[in-house]
Amino acid sequence: MLTISIAKPEQTHIIREIAQITWPVTFGHILTKEQLDYMLNMMYSEDALLDQIMNKGHVFLLAQADGEFGGYASYELNYQDKPVSKLHKIYVLPQMQGKSVGKALVNEVAAIAQKAGMEYLSLNVNRQNNAVGFYERYGFVKVGEEDIDIGNGYFMNDAVMQMKL
Repeated sequence: MLTISIAKPEQTHIIREIAQITWPVTFGHILTKEQLDYMLNMMYSEDALLDQIMNKGHVFLLAQADGEFGGYASYELNYQDKPVSKLHKIYVLPQMQGKSVGKALVNEVAAIAQKAGMEYLSLNVNRQNNAVGFYERYGFVKVGEEDIDIGNGYFMNDAVMQMKL
């Protein structure tokens, strides 16, 4: 049975552990090891995760199947003061992929956003990430591209995707 719950600040280690497993699999063929390590530290250190939760309005959801945490998503309502919910992150452990965990996380975020009166669910995804197809299957369409300078000479080369709620 799959359950989804809001992550508590003391559960950031679970999010970090999942990221450390999923990121090399997801981005190993796209990013250098140096950029991968830089981004993991920048986005998933204890301080970074707590800042996202406590100060930036990000809500993390944890998906648990048969007692094992298998994935997470983070979102923000009213992104940039618009009726848009931003799906900041969604990652599922390799052994849990294909078991509807990602679908359940997207559906949960979409339901929360819709209930809150949001008109769109928006996300950024690396243009070379295989997840682009996953998002398209669930109704997201590409609405633009961004190259975001994240420091240390690195960029995130993203497609911007959006789904009408």
